[in-house]
Amino acid sequence: MLTDTRIVAGRYIRQTLSSRLSLGIGMVQPLMFLVFFGPLLHDLPLGGDGDSWQTLVPGLLVQLGLFSSAFAGFGIMLEKHHGVIERMRVTPASRTALLLGRLVRDVLQLLFQSALIVLAGLALGLRAPLAGVLLGFVLVAVLAVALASLSYALAMRVSTPQEFAPVVNTVNLPAMLLSGILLPMALAPGWLDVLSHFVPFRYLVDAVREVFAGHYATGAVGLGALVTTGLALVSLALGTRVFRTAGA
Repeated sequence: MLTDTRIVAGRYIRQTLSSRLSLGIGMVQPLMFLVFFGPLLHDLPLGGDGDSWQTLVPGLLVQLGLFSSAFAGFGIMLEKHHGVIERMRVTPASRTALLLGRLVRDVLQLLFQSALIVLAGLALGLRAPLAGVLLGFVLVAVLAVALASLSYALAMRVSTPQEFAPVVNTVNLPAMLLSGILLPMALAPGWLDVLSHFVPFRYLVDAVREVFAGHYATGAVGLGALVTTGLALVSLALGTRVFRTAGA
């Protein structure tokens, strides 16, 4: 399975590198928030430790993972249309490896984009410990595994992009608004703050902000890691089951 995963990952990594435009397009929105929205937060009481960049940049990393990973299934939609999935069904490759190879590519792509976001943040004034940044990358990578697995599972079950996109958008928009990606939910009214606790991404955002502020052994970090890891395990199990039963 490991060999098959390496082969599949290599295929999709080469495919991604051949389309550098897609890498850049995926970063446009986070960079726009960073450049045009970040300066507005200077000197505002955001209700947490660290400066405005330590609040915004972690949120943008989660936003990047949320949108890029959730739409990863579009690739399978195209492969189904061109018969790639059908050809894969007759190979002896591990069905689990066909999912894991794609996830390896998704995680590496997200980490590359995240590094560029952090470098841009440093140029604008972000100050965060290296250990905190690296730990934040790990948490966001686990998020990518969770969401990409769900995205691939959904793409294997629907027939057209017209069915796929509305489902993803319906989940993504409230998840982004309620997770406190742009501003901490501590600033929200009480009822909205309570509602946000039902969104698992809120705990990840809080955890990444904590580590970017240099706080590692806190309840927020532990809870965020626990929730994100649990989501990844459930999503990975579901995605693996779909790939096996679909024969992809």
